Amino acid sequence: MINKMIDKIKKTEAPIVVGLDPMLDYVPEHIKKSAYKEFGETMEGAANAIWQFNKGIIDSTYDIIPAVKPQIAMYEQFGVEGVKAYYKTIQYAKEKDLVVIGDVKRGDIASTQEAYAIGHLGKTQVGEKFYYGFDEDFATVNPYMGYDSISPFIDVCKKENKGIFILVKTSNKSSGDFQDLKVNEKYLYEIVGEKVAKWGEEHMGSDYSYVGAVVGATYPEVGKVMRELMPKTFFLVPGYGAQGGKAEDLVNYFSKDGQGAIVNSSRGIIAAYKMEKYSSFGEAGYAEASRQAVLDMKLELNKAISAR
Repeated sequence: MINKMIDKIKKTEAPIVVGLDPMLDYVPEHIKKSAYKEFGETMEGAANAIWQFNKGIIDSTYDIIPAVKPQIAMYEQFGVEGVKAYYKTIQYAKEKDLVVIGDVKRGDIASTQEAYAIGHLGKTQVGEKFYYGFDEDFATVNPYMGYDSISPFIDVCKKENKGIFILVKTSNKSSGDFQDLKVNEKYLYEIVGEKVAKWGEEHMGSDYSYVGAVVGATYPEVGKVMRELMPKTFFLVPGYGAQGGKAEDLVNYFSKDGQGAIVNSSRGIIAAYKMEKYSSFGEAGYAEASRQAVLDMKLELNKAISAR
């Protein structure tokens, strides 16, 4: 699957993943009104509005992006109906041949991780039959309980030809509370990065490992260090746009060949119509605004990469 994602990045010339992290106030009123008319102002109505919103964005962008990244918490807030919307979003994105990164950030003891890995990336056996659960292509994983919380995911990834992105240096402001602590003169995130690179040797694609790393766009100097430390590790880079990450800051996250990373933008794309720059599209044109935001992001990233 890492090879497919790299191929799609090359084809679209867009190292971009659209973060499908919808809050209800991102959804245009006409979509909510239609959903509430059919299902009432209920959890089912809210979840249906989220699903229709996502569908519009996917329909408008699937031909110019390689991947989407739904964040499961944004769906779980609507209970069982929200989880159904999460599943429908994944399945629809895959119908459009998009790579799906499930942003689930799982991290627990080995037996629990095995269940998470099977549920999100693998197959569950029921009697003599096997069924996929959510069936994402990648999942995000928290490594802070050690290797036995990672190995069940790697095992499932090997069976299913899928991948994971392990949290190394996250984009949030307080990430340094723990990740920047020094252990024997090394930052903790460096130690985690070294482990991720080693674990990645267990499951390699053509050029990069199926075991990737989450490295935030808000710390560009860290990105440079981590690229040197993890030359065969593919980076998932959150924090672009709304969180402050800029295209010129991300140059060193990429390898010399211009590959090796995919940059996430969530609000900056899915809620683009709310920004002054794209206000001319209006609520009715929210999906078209998202498409233009992708095209603008693509231009900015490629310009920065080619200029280095």
